[in-house]
Amino acid sequence: MTYKSKFGFGCMRLPLTDENDPTSVDQELFNEMVDVYMEKGYNYFDTSYAYHGGISEIAIRKAVVERYPRESYQICDKMPTWALTSAEDNEKFVGEMLERLAIDYFDVFFIHNINVPWLKLAEDNNTFEYVKKMKEDGTAKKIGISFHDNATLLKEVLEKYGDILDIVQLELNYLDWEDKSIEARKCYDLCVEYGCDVYVMEPLKGGVIVNTSDEIKKDFEEFNPDKSIASFAIRFCASLEHVKIVLSGMSKMSDLEDNIHTYDNFEPLSEDESEFLDKMALKLRQSVAVACSECGYCVEACPEMIPIPEYFHLYNTSKNQPESNIYKHYFDKLGDEKVPADDCTYCGTCVDHCTQKIEIPDELEKVREHFEEGFSAYAGAP
Repeated sequence: MTYKSKFGFGCMRLPLTDENDPTSVDQELFNEMVDVYMEKGYNYFDTSYAYHGGISEIAIRKAVVERYPRESYQICDKMPTWALTSAEDNEKFVGEMLERLAIDYFDVFFIHNINVPWLKLAEDNNTFEYVKKMKEDGTAKKIGISFHDNATLLKEVLEKYGDILDIVQLELNYLDWEDKSIEARKCYDLCVEYGCDVYVMEPLKGGVIVNTSDEIKKDFEEFNPDKSIASFAIRFCASLEHVKIVLSGMSKMSDLEDNIHTYDNFEPLSEDESEFLDKMALKLRQSVAVACSECGYCVEACPEMIPIPEYFHLYNTSKNQPESNIYKHYFDKLGDEKVPADDCTYCGTCVDHCTQKIEIPDELEKVREHFEEGFSAYAGAP
């Protein structure tokens, strides 16, 4: 496998015509991006039943399936584990996904977002047995899990199901590599131990790595002005021997072009670059108020449907860019149009589903206090 073959198109964050409507995929722009991606020799598309409210699969059908020969591309899809209520749901959801995509088989199929509560759902509804059968009958060429928890749980899963799994998709990036709650390195090592290929999601940690402070941006510029911050993160993941795919969520053509440049001119990470990224990881941890990857799984679990990632995004932006008009956005837009952050009841359901192991109710309280304290400055601004 070449480094170039590791570049996967993640379809969780597609271009939109309305940034406030995740179902408003900009099909024309996505088609153009797919054409550039395919013409450059790349062909792996990762989606899910849930992405963009189900529109991600339809967008892939329109951009890829209806416009390219089946043998020229690979599609990965995922079982919506959280929605399972019976063993019969496995077949129901798979049927819906195949219909949305207008394909006869998946190149890769995952049980989505395995963590403590959703592992139980998958086991209670015989989903591991079902995906094994999918591989046996050719509905899926390869099977695996998308994993969002610590190394202790991963070891438990691999002990029970490692013999049937081909792949584990991990959140892996240089910020989480040595993180004691995410345990990316330990999870990677377990996959190697149990003979599973590693596919990488969130190499930019939902944008946290690139949407950073001016100080950190300056550090990267001084270290190497010819390489983007994103390219360092991508190369960190793709340089790992047992990583076979690195997903990139790309909502702009410029994102795609930058990634193509990285892979077309790929250089494994050097020792000096590795040491530099270790330093940047430390700085990033100190500068990020809340290390949220904005995956949105907490919102699905929240009884109040609080847009938790949006509040954390505003909070991080206000910390890194205090001169921005972020307070105006909080009070004039998000505070009026969405469920308020102080509607949190501290039930803790979100914490069980958080891929980053964030104590969400406590952090939402900090968000509320931070913006209330800054209100007088905002109100008095011209």
